Amino acid sequence: MRAAVLQITSSDKPEQNLKLVREMIYEAKANGADIVCTPEVTNCLSTSRKHQVATLRHEENDCVLAGLREMAKACGVWIFVGSLALQTDDEDGRFANRSFAISPQGEVAARYDKIHMFDVDVSEQETYRESDGYRPGKQARILETPFGCFGLSICYDIRFPYLYRALAEAGAEILLVPAAFSPVTGAAHWHTLLRARAIETGCFVIAAAQTGTHSVTRGSARKTYGHSLIISPWGEILADAGTETGITYVDIDLSEVDRARSRVPSLRHGRSFEGP
Repeated sequence: MRAAVLQITSSDKPEQNLKLVREMIYEAKANGADIVCTPEVTNCLSTSRKHQVATLRHEENDCVLAGLREMAKACGVWIFVGSLALQTDDEDGRFANRSFAISPQGEVAARYDKIHMFDVDVSEQETYRESDGYRPGKQARILETPFGCFGLSICYDIRFPYLYRALAEAGAEILLVPAAFSPVTGAAHWHTLLRARAIETGCFVIAAAQTGTHSVTRGSARKTYGHSLIISPWGEILADAGTETGITYVDIDLSEVDRARSRVPSLRHGRSFEGP
């Protein structure tokens, strides 16, 4: 399987972002990609609640999802949409941060709503309250495909290892961690966390990331860390996209999953225990 990992700098304009991603998918297909992975909030990266309310759509009306479904069918590839910011029918008006797996027939094969919300105080100048605008999901997801079994997650989920162990124990061989990571936490933790999740589960990890300074029409501009990574089940970094936009390719051999797990079979060694 050849994976193409897109590293982009999404704006707060969905149509503009779709045009960019569409061109990259054509290029990925021409270079032999079987699957294409995009980052978190591929459709709209915005810090303005007013802009989100005016711009975001329900799943069935989102132009980026519709366009990517058309692209998957036209190119005959799997597209793993890192996430889209979407309107919901929640009474409190909060949005969903939702991943999609789109088959080569253009059908939505799986959905996953981000479970863990990024409510942190990185510094006095940099704080986030994702749960103010987004409601958390409740259901972990895996997806069987002809290329292997994928475990779905999004960004801040990476700090909760029990989720990834559950995905691996359910059959996941490849963990997807699309992200829009903060530059501060990214520099400190990104590589370490992703390598740890690969080592703990014996899975490949594919992490498509947002990068750079994001142009916005409302609200304050946001910066993201970049460094899309592909990591082997043994914890080796197979590719690091750095901070530039573009496509990173990697050829994945799933026999490496069995090899890593046979060397250190920790998934079989878990034991129940009483809490402290």
